[in-house]
Amino acid sequence: MLRSEKRSLIRFLLIYLSSTFILFSIASWLFYVSSKHHILDRQRETLEYEAEHIQTQLRNLHHANTEKLVYPNDPHIKSAIYDVDKHYIFGSFPKAPSLSHLEKKDTLYYMAHVEPYFLGAAYLLVAQAVNDAPIEALQKNIFIFMLIAGIIFSLLGYYLGRLFVAPMRDSLNQMNRFIQDTTHELNTPISTILTNIEMIETFGKEEERSTELKRIELASRTLSRIYDDLTYLNLNHQYHRNIVSLDMGRLVEERMVYFSAMAEAKSLKMQRDIAENVILQIDRNDALRLADNLLSNAIKYNKTGGTLTVTVSSTYFSVKDTGIGIKKENIRMILERFKRADSSEGGFGIGLDIVNQVVHAYGFVLTIDSQENKGTEVRVTWEK
Repeated sequence: MLRSEKRSLIRFLLIYLSSTFILFSIASWLFYVSSKHHILDRQRETLEYEAEHIQTQLRNLHHANTEKLVYPNDPHIKSAIYDVDKHYIFGSFPKAPSLSHLEKKDTLYYMAHVEPYFLGAAYLLVAQAVNDAPIEALQKNIFIFMLIAGIIFSLLGYYLGRLFVAPMRDSLNQMNRFIQDTTHELNTPISTILTNIEMIETFGKEEERSTELKRIELASRTLSRIYDDLTYLNLNHQYHRNIVSLDMGRLVEERMVYFSAMAEAKSLKMQRDIAENVILQIDRNDALRLADNLLSNAIKYNKTGGTLTVTVSSTYFSVKDTGIGIKKENIRMILERFKRADSSEGGFGIGLDIVNQVVHAYGFVLTIDSQENKGTEVRVTWEK
């Protein structure tokens, strides 16, 4: 799956799963609150029944013909009786509770009026600790439900997401087939043109190297670079890298000679600061793609008569131009395939995407510093 497909799929899943999670969370919370109230109401009903039972016992004690009165006691329920002024008379609480402060999260209270006043009691207060077992079971069931629903909706979202990006995949596959066919058709004429130019340069006389021949060479080299880029895009998932010790400074010098015809066509002043013996462990073709794409972009988007500055040090390789520059909001965008900050110049919008792929393959760091109408510097750093 390509990066663009992955980004679209991830965005779809984030929106889909987050909205589903929010809706299910709200529904589960409402269900939990309603069920918890129902559980507590049933426990209060039990408490009311116990209060009626204690009142019956108090009535019996009130009419009993005995000098010894035994207050009704239950190990699971606390109770107390109060007079008409709500003063504590007697009870099984460790400490007599005040009738005006009876709110506790872990305890249920129920106060009943005693009529007539059995044993002088006007009010009966009963209390019982909240039974948390059914509430904990409810929480556990809701958690299991949310977990199973999350797995089901994640799988469903992934399936729907794949359907969502399918048209994009089809379009990209068609484009890749087009690139493959195009590169196949370009290869033969490009090779023929370049071979004949090299033969003329080798065996022909200097005066025979006309302006027209230079133009042919420039166009051929441009076509050759486009062919290499398109071939890399078509094979980047199966590309085998042959890592060697490569002198990056020497390679950049060679590529500057290669692009000298393009630079001369725009009357560019080429400046260089290239250190010796800058050895990298890198595939030669990857190094060529880094150098070629950065140099060709700097030439293409430079101003006529401008300056091109190339630097190779022990820690980085940079190409700086005095061209049109890039808007800050477009810097991240131009690293994506087929995206260009300026459509006034030709190109497929694949150069910096290829550079970005190579940079990530080796763990390098790519930075772009640009100001509109002043120029751009693109730097590849291999040591922090």
